[in-house]
This record gives sequence, C-alpha cells and structure tokens, in this order.
Amino acid sequence: MNYKNIFASISLVLCLSAHSAPRFEATGNGVKARIGEVELNVSFYTPSTVRIEKCLAGNDCAGESYSVIAEPGEVKLSRSETSGRYVMKSESLKVEIDKSAGLVSFYTRGGKLLTKETLPAEFRPVEYSNKPTLAVEQSFSIERDEAVYGLGNLEHGMLSQRGLTRALFPSNIEDGIPLMQTSKGYGIFWDNYSPTTFSDKGDRFLFFSEVGPGIDYYFMYGGNADGVISEIRHLTGDVPMFPLWTYGFWQSRERYKSQEETVGVVEAYRKLGVPLDGIIQDWQYWGNNYLWNAMEFMNPEFNRPQNMVDTIHDMNAHVIISIWSSFGPQTKPYA
Repeated sequence: MNYKNIFASISLVLCLSAHSAPRFEATGNGVKARIGEVELNVSFYTPSTVRIEKCLAGNDCAGESYSVIAEPGEVKLSRSETSGRYVMKSESLKVEIDKSAGLVSFYTRGGKLLTKETLPAEFRPVEYSNKPTLAVEQSFSIERDEAVYGLGNLEHGMLSQRGLTRALFPSNIEDGIPLMQTSKGYGIFWDNYSPTTFSDKGDRFLFFSEVGPGIDYYFMYGGNADGVISEIRHLTGDVPMFPLWTYGFWQSRERYKSQEETVGVVEAYRKLGVPLDGIIQDWQYWGNNYLWNAMEFMNPEFNRPQNMVDTIHDMNAHVIISIWSSFGPQTKPYA
C-alpha cells in the first residue's frame, strides 16, 4: 500500500471519524465494523478479556503476536443495538461501541465504567527504515485518584506510574513493557513491538507506537491485581517453575575476563568442596564494547566457548550467559 499517495491530501496526524453509516457484522465471539475509514474488530477471548483491533480500510493489520498464544474462546454474549450504540455483554463485561466515532467503552456487567477510549484512533503516515508505514495512538480515560501499576522494570522508585511519560522498550538498566493495570481492577496489554510510549495526561492516558499496521490491544478485567494477572497468563501462557538446580548457589561478579578464569572459579569451588550450582558469565565476552551485545563470542579471550561450557558441565555445574538488551549499531541483532 502506498501511504504517501493515500495521505497526500490530508494532515500528518489523521484522526478518523465516520462519514457514512457504519456497518456492523456479528461474529462468533464479537463484532466487526467499518466506521468511516477504520475497520474495527472486537473479539472476546474470555468473559473478562476482549481484543480490540483497528486498522485503515483495505490495510491488512492482522500481524503475528510474539506474546499471545491464546485463541478467542466460546463466550456467551448478549447483544443490543441502537442508532448510536452497539453493545455486547459477557458474564463479566459490557463493551459499548460508539457508532459515530468508533470509540470503545468498557464497563462491568453491572454498568460501572472502567475506562473508555477518549479520542478516535490516530494513524500517522511515517517513514521507518526508509519504508512508508504508520505510527499509531490510542487514548483512554482515567480517574484522578486511580493508581497505575506495571509498565515493566522501571527504576524511578515509584509504585504507581501516574503523571509519567515513559518510553517502553529495552535499555541498559530498564525494560519497558506495554502492559499496565489500575486500582480499578482492569489491565491493558498494548500488543506492539516497536518503540512505544505510555503517557499520563491527568484525566486520560495513551499508548503511542512508532510503527504499527494498526492498533491492537487487549482489555482485561480481573476485579483486582490477581485477576488481571490471571487473564494475562491465559493470553500468554503459564510461567513454568524453574528447574530445581536454579534454586541453589550461583557465583557471579562484574564479569570474568576470560574463559580460563570462568572455568577456574568453578574448579576452585570443587577443590574446596564448597557447593556450587552455577556460574554467570557477564558482559564483554562479545568483544570490544563498541559492539555492545552482539550475542556472539567475539572476544579472543573466549576463543573456545563450547569447550568452556562443556568443561563446566563436566564438573556438574551450570552456566548462564548474560544477554544484555542493548544492541550495538554494528551488530546483527541491531540490523
């Protein structure tokens, strides 16, 4: 699709609204609709989890999820429709669609508002890696005294993420994750893998992604934090227990500078008779620091990495190779 031609006569920021009567088509687990130039797909995965997809008409936005493994389940729904609203109810949720603007609102089944989309979805034509694509944004309502939790491993020392604008992508000491929940007992997983920003505007919050064929997110209502976590585990899979040996003693330091040093530490523990289950090889095994994290043994001091691992295993120990999430510009992962 040539986005440049499509958007040549409109502004850079495109907030779409309906120009013709919307068409709603019931599906087995939700509804599909065409509202103006936006195609909307609402799918219930469980009575408490619903997926919202929005894309420009004619644009295939059904991308592969690298996180969600669940499929939409058989959810009993009741439906009602007026000239301005399309409403679906499960045993846990009421989802309401504004036909004029395509805004989606989320309520408890009893009618208590949890959150609602406050502005139409934004699709912004951009170039990324010299290719035309879209940046996408969706905003949601929030109450002033509502706490926000999650968004990954952030080191600012705050439990609630209110009043913040955060870049959600892996970095050296922080790892942002586009998953949040609030003190109202609901959560949102924004399923996008490009650089994404969460921003709290006081009475609303938004997710903005630099690249996205469309908007794709999951709304989960659990009633409390445990309930939300249960729903995200259903979507992404249960977390297995670690093997028993991982609960033993691990040896680590800032780094070991050669494979001989790493192996020698394990040998010393065995000679001393001190129990040891594993050793951690941290950074710079990949070589010069300008190649930050190539995920390759490029350092000449680690010229036989398989031999290092085999020798440690032969001493009935395990080894963890530290993988940093900051990729140097000269590395294959960065490219």
